[in-house]
Amino acid sequence: SRPTKEGSMAVNSVLFVCVSNAGRSQMAAGFLTQLSGGSIAVESAGTEPADALNPAVIAAMLEEGIDLRDEEPKAVSPDLLWQVDKVITLGVDLRPLSGGVRFDDWDLPESGGLQLAELRPIRDAIKGRVLTLLAEFNAPAAA
Repeated sequence: SRPTKEGSMAVNSVLFVCVSNAGRSQMAAGFLTQLSGGSIAVESAGTEPADALNPAVIAAMLEEGIDLRDEEPKAVSPDLLWQVDKVITLGVDLRPLSGGVRFDDWDLPESGGLQLAELRPIRDAIKGRVLTLLAEFNAPAAA
């Protein structure tokens, strides 16, 4: 665990969970990986994983210099929930699965089936939330 300033929260790992793990959670994970400069271990998962990422999500993230083409949706498990320091949900109720794991929910629109132009505002909102998250962790955003 990293040394921390008084009152800060040492977070070494974050899990983002949505339904399909093909959009919002993947974007959030991509931003946190990039903006933390790799200082935080990042995972994403879904309660009902899709077969593949939404191609518009991949395109939207490429515009930000983040390549998600090799990412695949995966299922969330109770074990995974307990392995990370922080769990953030995006429009999914984890209570039946979480067994008491605390999580924060980011209320953002569903991204499934959206086209690139419709996705950009969601992508930008996620980036803003990730930057706020890094500030809460007292982790400087990488340039």
